[in-house]
Amino acid sequence: MKDELRSGCPINQTLEIIGDRWSLLVIRDIIFGGRRSFRDLLTRSEEGIASNILSDRLKRLVEQKILTKKSDPSHKQKGIYSLTESGIELLPILAEMSAWGLKYMPVPEDFGIRAKQLKEGGPKLLREFMTELRSEHLSTSTSRAARRKKKKSVAESLNEKYEAYLAGKKLK
Repeated sequence: MKDELRSGCPINQTLEIIGDRWSLLVIRDIIFGGRRSFRDLLTRSEEGIASNILSDRLKRLVEQKILTKKSDPSHKQKGIYSLTESGIELLPILAEMSAWGLKYMPVPEDFGIRAKQLKEGGPKLLREFMTELRSEHLSTSTSRAARRKKKKSVAESLNEKYEAYLAGKKLK
């Protein structure tokens, strides 16, 4: 990030970090798509981000401590990206942007399924999802396997309904 900010306004400062056209989409794909590697983020993006742009955004998000990058134990040249606490705390912003988009934009039904679930689930669902993200990305005490034994995760539930919609659509 530049040494000098345009102003002390918190909205301006936030936009200087994540206000470009790609950063929030990268964060979205990590949160909702479980994409943690450069390759997954590049090849599975709906919007088709260019590799040089993705590389730049990941570098900036790591520099701003929204993401961390660690070596993949299975392949030392690959990196695994994880959300930091500040990255996880962007979830409510993404949920509100989704709700706004559903209300004011011509969002196709399949792209609106998860947004509708988050809106209907309200703050409680967001808190649960953020707890799961902390467990997955920050290595908190609750392991992923332990969560699965208890109940289906929020991410699994969101993706299940989306996949069910797509499967039903393909059958028609």
